[in-house]
Amino acid sequence: MKVIALNSSPRSEGVSKTRLMLDALVKGMHEAGAEVETIHLRDKKIKQCIGCFTCWSKTPGVCVQKDDMTEEIFPKWLAADIAVYATPLYHYTVNGVMKTCIERTLPFVEPFMYSMDGRTHHPLRQEPPKGVFLSVAGFPEPSVFAQLSAYVNFLFGTGLLAEIYRPAAETMATPPLAEKMNEILDATSQAGRELVQSMKVSRETMERITQPLGIDHDSFIETANLFWRTCIREHVTPREFAEKGMMPRPDSIATFLMILRQGFNPRSAAGTRAVVQFNFSGEVEGSCYFAVENGVMEVREGVAEKPDLIVVSPFEVWMDIVTGKADGQQMFLQQKYTATGDLSVLIRMKDLFR
Repeated sequence: MKVIALNSSPRSEGVSKTRLMLDALVKGMHEAGAEVETIHLRDKKIKQCIGCFTCWSKTPGVCVQKDDMTEEIFPKWLAADIAVYATPLYHYTVNGVMKTCIERTLPFVEPFMYSMDGRTHHPLRQEPPKGVFLSVAGFPEPSVFAQLSAYVNFLFGTGLLAEIYRPAAETMATPPLAEKMNEILDATSQAGRELVQSMKVSRETMERITQPLGIDHDSFIETANLFWRTCIREHVTPREFAEKGMMPRPDSIATFLMILRQGFNPRSAAGTRAVVQFNFSGEVEGSCYFAVENGVMEVREGVAEKPDLIVVSPFEVWMDIVTGKADGQQMFLQQKYTATGDLSVLIRMKDLFR
């Protein structure tokens, strides 16, 4: 079986979640014995269809434009048994490069028309490859793919083998969800194996791919907004954010507690029992605390009754420490903040949180 995988993401490996999912799918296809070639459209020169219809009249089946689509991609597409179309969700459907690529497959149909089941069609010069659509989106709702799904189902009809859609893809790739992401990628590889073996994806495998991430909707939105506020504050793009190993910078007591919850490492906290109180001044004033016992953490605003450790700090100083912009030990020695009580908990803080 020959498979051509068309990746229209403009982002590079390590940043592109479309590429992340596609690589997992292709891995499974390879393991099932398929011959798979992945073509990254961002590296190719593909001109827009100019509507000249030369491919219908003067040079039947051959586009007049001489570019990578005519010379390389279109012949490989015609020779494939399955074509995987991998695209990030832009404006609720395929992105521009993918749309251009699809439009440039026009030469494989003839100009004549016929009617069947109330729809007008063009005759095909040859059967096209069966289609698999893969897409990712930042929004958390699966319904965000509704317009894309309607488009590809209308376009491919019975020739569409599978639709693989992953909502909340950017969030999926964050460190706290590493195990969940590995489950999703493993299921995507399984989908690749199933497509080669049976030309379909089982319901169980699709449910694993689209499984919820276990984050409530409000926290999802607040984390995303905090991420963007951090990018704006630090004048970085999402790619630079990732390359620098940055994390969202809390800008309130509530967002600080949210980051604590998301970054908590229950494995490292096993056997630990401690209550840590924070009293903040400066940019943000207020108090909050977290309590850890046997790998379970509780966070609250306000003052704890009997804290084991009390940290008194300007909010901006502690957030510099939390986000790695400042060294906690050095800030302590410089008396930028104070800590009283069980200082061993302070030393273990970096282990309790990712």
